[in-house]
Amino acid sequence: MLRWLKNVWVLSLKELKSLLGDVTLLGLIVVFLSVAVYTVATGITTEVRNASVAIIDEDHSQLSFRIRDALQAPYFKTPVMISPDQVDQAMDKGDYVFVLTIPSNFERDVMANREVSIQVLADATAVTQAGVGTTYLNQIVQNEVNDFKQQSPSDLLPLTPVVQILFNPNTQTHWYTGVAQVLNNITLLAMILVGAAVIREKEHGTIEHLLVMPVHASEIVMSKIVTNGLVITLSALLSLWLVVHWALAVPIHGSISLYVLGTAIYLFSVSSLGICLATVAPTMPQFGLLCLPIYMVARLLSGSESPIESMPDWIQNITFYSPVTLYMQFGQEVLFRDAGFAIVWKKLLVMSVMGAAFLIFALKRFRSMLASQG
Repeated sequence: MLRWLKNVWVLSLKELKSLLGDVTLLGLIVVFLSVAVYTVATGITTEVRNASVAIIDEDHSQLSFRIRDALQAPYFKTPVMISPDQVDQAMDKGDYVFVLTIPSNFERDVMANREVSIQVLADATAVTQAGVGTTYLNQIVQNEVNDFKQQSPSDLLPLTPVVQILFNPNTQTHWYTGVAQVLNNITLLAMILVGAAVIREKEHGTIEHLLVMPVHASEIVMSKIVTNGLVITLSALLSLWLVVHWALAVPIHGSISLYVLGTAIYLFSVSSLGICLATVAPTMPQFGLLCLPIYMVARLLSGSESPIESMPDWIQNITFYSPVTLYMQFGQEVLFRDAGFAIVWKKLLVMSVMGAAFLIFALKRFRSMLASQG
């Protein structure tokens, strides 16, 4: 056992030296866990920002002017007044995301407590803005009507709900997307770095040197997993601290030591999968073509792009067997909800079992590759 550990240590130092000498892969790590994380977190949002609005005001009353003035940045652009005959052309051209039609006698009917309505046309090709923006518009119109009638929401409802938003008080998208992007990029980096390490051995001819050394396939595989896993874990911690916590101002509440433990187990699982793929692909381009569809499917089903609860039942059952999904849930629970080991131990156990299964298969494939090389 001591000899096995010593051989893994020596081979790990060799792998680390090889990785540090590869400027392209080092640059990939830096870009993936800094620029890519910050760009996605600040550039992709589920919130309404600068939505274009047009208003057809057939009432020209004080209340209709108040509604117009209430549509302000950063949610909406300055409303544009248009006529009814301009609506179809404007919506067809995509000039506006929303068009509000305020009917004539709107203010008079409101003050007389008659049933009134405002038509809202929404361009649903902008799915997120149309869905969330319609809710915003409804709330703004309702607030302006209540203020105009000098009513409070409690006058209209038998109770006043008290809403407390946990873990993301201001419901800011970048709080979630920043962390999710780090977790997603860890997956891709693990597959690429470990796979590249195996293929680099084949392309540079150094695999023959390993064949004549008194080392086992398990020692070679573990050295690649340990080295690349250590580099990615340290890089992920720096990304969480410098990019997510410092640059994006996202608070990290959970246990960093527990997060490191879960990340190590997850990288063990994904790296083993990367070695499996690398033993199948003879060249780096083919390895990339193998990784891409597997990564994309796993990412789409991880819950980072859309809630797992919104997926069909049979897909939800499949996602439970994906280490990517388990790690995404683990990361959210630890980093946002400050979950302890008692809450996440089942996910850690399942990821460990999956990692062991991937490792067994990877060793079988790696031995076959060494035998064919010999």
